[in-house]
Formats: sequence, structure tokens, C-alpha cells
Amino acid sequence: MTDWVLDFLDRIPHAGMCRPSPRTAVTLDRTDPVEHEGVHPGPTQGESMNSTVTTPEDVRAQRKRRNARNAAVSGFAGSALEYYDFFIFATAAALYLKDLFFPGAGTAGQLFSLATIGVAYITRPLGALLWGHLGDVIGRKKVLIMVLVLMGTATFAIGLVPTYDAIGIWAPIIIIVLRLAQGLSAGGESPGSASLSMEHAPDHRRGFFSSWTMAGITFGIVLSSAVFIPLQSLPADAQLSWGWRVPFLVSAVVTIVALVLRRTLEEPEVFRDTRELNLVVTVPVLELVRRHPRTLLLVTGMSLFTMVNTMINVFTLSYGTAVSGIPRNEMLAFISVANLVAVVALPLWGHLSDRVGRRPVFITGAAAQIVLIFAFLWALANGDPANTWPVWVLGILLVAGAYSATNAVYPAYFPEQFPANVRYSGMAICLMVGLLLAGFTPAIAESVSGAQHNWFGVALFSAVCVGISGLCAALSRETAHTPTADLALGTGRRGRTVTPANASETLAPAGRTEASA
Repeated sequence: MTDWVLDFLDRIPHAGMCRPSPRTAVTLDRTDPVEHEGVHPGPTQGESMNSTVTTPEDVRAQRKRRNARNAAVSGFAGSALEYYDFFIFATAAALYLKDLFFPGAGTAGQLFSLATIGVAYITRPLGALLWGHLGDVIGRKKVLIMVLVLMGTATFAIGLVPTYDAIGIWAPIIIIVLRLAQGLSAGGESPGSASLSMEHAPDHRRGFFSSWTMAGITFGIVLSSAVFIPLQSLPADAQLSWGWRVPFLVSAVVTIVALVLRRTLEEPEVFRDTRELNLVVTVPVLELVRRHPRTLLLVTGMSLFTMVNTMINVFTLSYGTAVSGIPRNEMLAFISVANLVAVVALPLWGHLSDRVGRRPVFITGAAAQIVLIFAFLWALANGDPANTWPVWVLGILLVAGAYSATNAVYPAYFPEQFPANVRYSGMAICLMVGLLLAGFTPAIAESVSGAQHNWFGVALFSAVCVGISGLCAALSRETAHTPTADLALGTGRRGRTVTPANASETLAPAGRTEASA
């Protein structure tokens, strides 16, 4: 899969990263010994005057392309692992945890089971504060390795937890603690991966390269549903005794692979610029609240649409089986297929946002979601187990079409709203506060649906959340066609925005900036 992605990215023209003529005299902005390896200032003895000469700028351009490609592939692989780990718990909660960890809760057992999904979203904002702070201060790469190790360890441990019958009340307590650890890790993965990919990407292709983070997340969701399909052929006793543990235990292998890929990453140039220009802030969250309150509110509002993810992938899994009588195997297959189509669609939506802008794609996707949510839930509530094609068609249009349009755009659009010195923190905090709602969406939808299986109330709740996201996007600035170098690095004297081009004018005297004062 990794090799295919590398080849695919290599074959696509790198707009905004055109290589200069080999004979063009170029002066590098920074001195980097690695960039000069194999560089020849001119023909050497024995070389023809007509032979191609590799200039320092050639080497730098090649390195930038490699970094952009590696960031996209690592973002795909790392996010796939993180969200495979994160969502196998959600699938297990919908299918098994009621009987294994809440056997005495009666009819409330399913509600308790779905609520364990939401507890991870309590620590996601805390993880956003922690990892966002570290990512802006010590670097993106180090933080992304740490969150990967934490998620892999917690997921493997869940597969080893004894059930309620074995250790009583300690079983659900341990499960909840490990789920909280998963949430802490998830608070740093997608914001860090998206920020890294966006900062490494070529100008005017940030939407495409950043969308691979979401493609990885969606592929992780595909795996998290698909891995449970073969388990359905096991006897019920086998599923409840050991079968449900297998998806958690095999994550250890994938963790190792993702770590190897992530170690190849380099810190983005803009992050190095913030350090060299003394723009790193001591407490990024205070800088955000003081200088960027409007952006914080708008990006948080835009993130509310993510609740559609858990509404479809978790709530409808149990709703379709219990209310419509659709077999569990078919609902798992539907979720897997819809998300697999989305894996392909996401980079296309990201590419479109590079051409026409982030706002048009995001707002159009939000409007389409509102319509399709009502249509899909109506089809699911009134479905016939022998004739489920309306559920499949409307669900795929919702997941791979409307939802993917907004989902593909935000990994570039959200971090573009913030200066580089608070970018990781800004995106992480806003996204995770929005995702807190997504975490409890299955439980909220279950409560709204009630004994009457009220699909309309669930659709209305979803439509309001998505509508707020679309409105906030309309009020946010368009950034698709702004070169990365013109996006802010930080804030300098008298609150002026600092970019590489105006750094000497806007920064305070050496050793002191407003950001560090």
C-alpha cells in the first residue's frame, strides 16, 4: 500500500515546486550540510561542459518533494493505525461490550456500552492541549511518535482485560481507563499529522497532500469494521470468549510498521523558521486566546460536523440491526464499503479544494450532508432486510460524497487558519473540542431515538450540528491560494503578522519578541 501511494504521488505534477534550470545561479536561504551532499558547483575534470550539473537548489527541491511525499504516506499509515485502534473499540462496544462488561445492567447495558466510546472524547481535548503544546515547542515529529506508542500500547492492553465475570467491577473500570488513554493519544494524532503534511506540501497542493491523513483515518475505520466480519462466522461463545480480543491484539504488528514509517519524517521548514526567528511561544494556548479568539471559535464550530462519523459508523450499526432487522454482517459490510469508497474520494475532494478553494467545497459538503442525513436515516428506519439497496446507495452518497467533501478539506483548512508557532495547538484544541460532541453522539442519538426509534430527532440533531459547521466555514477566511511562505509564522511587534518575507521588519530587537515577552 505504501509503495503504491509513493508511486501515485510521484506521478502527479508538483505545482508550485517547479525545479529551476540546472544552470540557474541560486542562493539558498539556509545552510544545511545534507542539502549539499552530491552537489557540484560546476563541471569537474573529465566531465563534458554539456553534462547536467546538479545545483544546491536541485537538491533542495528534491528533498522538499521527498519530505512532502513521506509526510503524506506517514500521515496515511499512522492515522490508519491510530483510528483502526480507536474505532475497533467503537465496533466492539456496539457488538460485544454490553454482554462482557455490563451484564447486569439490563436494557441500560447498551447505553452504558456506547457511553464508553464517549469517555475517550473527554481526554481528547486534554490530549490536544498536551500534544499541541509539545508539538509547537519541541516539534511535530517527536510528538507524533509518542502518540503512536501510547495508542498502540493502550489498544493491545484492552485485548488482555478480563471480563466482568472474571474480576467484577474492575473490568469496566480498567476498560474505561484504557479508553481514556486512547482518547489522550487521539487528541494529538490527526492535528499533528495534518499540520505536518500541510507544512511539507507544495504550494497550492496542500489540500491534496493533507487529505491523505483523512484517507488514512477512513481506511482505519474500514479495517476496524472489516476485521469483525470474519468473527461473525464463529460460534457465539467463541466470539465472546476470545474472538473479540483478536482485533485488539493484532494492532501490535501494525504499530511497529507505522513507527518505522514515522521515523523517516523531518521537521517542516516553517517550524524550523519559528525557532530560528525566536517565535516559539512558552504557552501556545494563551497566545491563541489572546491573539486569535475569533479563529478559535470559528474552527471549533467548523469541527462539529465530525459527529456524522460516529452517528453513521457506531449508532446506525446497532440501530439498523435492532430496528430494521438488517443482519449484523451486512451492516458491517455497508460501513466498510462506504468508507472504502471514501478513501478514494478524499484525495479527489482535497485536490478540488486546491483548485476552487476550501470554503466552496466545505460548505457544499455540509449542505449535502443535511439533506442526505434525513434521507439515509429514513431509509434505515423503514428498511426491509430483504431489500436494503436504498440504505446502501444513500449511505455511500452520504459517507463518500457529502461527508468526505468536508472531511477532506479540514486537514488543510483548519491549520491554515493559524500561525505556524501555534498551529498544532490551535488545530488540536479546536478539533478536539468539536470531537467531544462526536464521541457522545452514539449515546445522544440512542437517547433521542428512545423506545419509539425516533429517527427524525436524530436527523434533526445531526443537521443542526452540520449547519453550524457550514456557517462557521462561511465566516472563515479562504486560504487555498495563499502560498505557504505567506501564511503567518507568528506575531511580532505591535501585533503585526510575521512571515519569512517581512521578518526583519516586524520582529522586535534580537532576543525579545512580543510572543516571548
